[in-house]
Amino acid sequence: MTGFHGGELAVQRQAGVRQDAARLSRMLEPADLSGGIAGFLAARTLLVITGRDATGRLWTSPLAGPAGYLEVRSDTELAVHAGVPAGDPLHGITAGQRLGTTSMDFALRRRVRLNGTLTAATDDLLIVDVEQAYGNCPQYIQQRLLTPPASSQETPEDVRRGAAFEPADVEVIRSADTFFLGTAHPRRGADASHRGGPPGFVRVDERGLWWPDYPGNNMFNSLGNLAVSPETALLFADFTTGATLQLSGTARIEWGEAGRPGDDGHSGRIVRFELDQLVAARRPSLRESAHRPYPHNPALTDREDRSR
Repeated sequence: MTGFHGGELAVQRQAGVRQDAARLSRMLEPADLSGGIAGFLAARTLLVITGRDATGRLWTSPLAGPAGYLEVRSDTELAVHAGVPAGDPLHGITAGQRLGTTSMDFALRRRVRLNGTLTAATDDLLIVDVEQAYGNCPQYIQQRLLTPPASSQETPEDVRRGAAFEPADVEVIRSADTFFLGTAHPRRGADASHRGGPPGFVRVDERGLWWPDYPGNNMFNSLGNLAVSPETALLFADFTTGATLQLSGTARIEWGEAGRPGDDGHSGRIVRFELDQLVAARRPSLRESAHRPYPHNPALTDREDRSR
């Protein structure tokens, strides 16, 4: 299955960018991991995955490891020499499901998305038959140097599960300048994408959690999935403390007047998320040694009371 699916096309049409998006449709052609993508992955230390737990619930998880733990074995096969650790909601992930992944180089502001089928899964190895592989633009990526993990065997610390936000969770969300968004299409499978902005661009209010959708490449892979299925998974990380927050629930797109309060990107779109379950933990590998904000982050355009 190649090309844009119906949900992506619908969002592109409503946003008025259908022709612009059509020029990028070749990025969705069958994957070829040879050349530049293989070299990029070989040097990476972080892969973010979106998949399903034993109950079918969607989650987005970080898999960290030393350079070389991501191994391209052929034009379409990626070996991840790391398992999902105990304590993570995707621990025990089963083969045979569709997996969405994003590999990040924060320092150089580069990212590659790889989507495919998880063909094997053990405690220390995941094999992905990659069907799509393409780079995304550097917009909204905050530059940071992550502390290189010594191994891929890290286990999350201080794991807490729940169904409602605690004050510490709200603080992680409101201080975040980066998060990862997991969505899924019933036939095309899961997707993992990056979102960035100034601290405070993700809001928490009495209605839940929401963020503005900034202008991007006009492909609308994530929002296209949401137009078909509301299931959503979010991953937040505090890169100074290593605290992580994984959320699973549903989300929907709200269209409205461009530039209204909170529509920081003047796109006319915000995304609202409703929580079902969460996992809070601490991961030493997700700590930074240096940080520089993206220079063109949109300014916050509302007057939300941050003390609530």
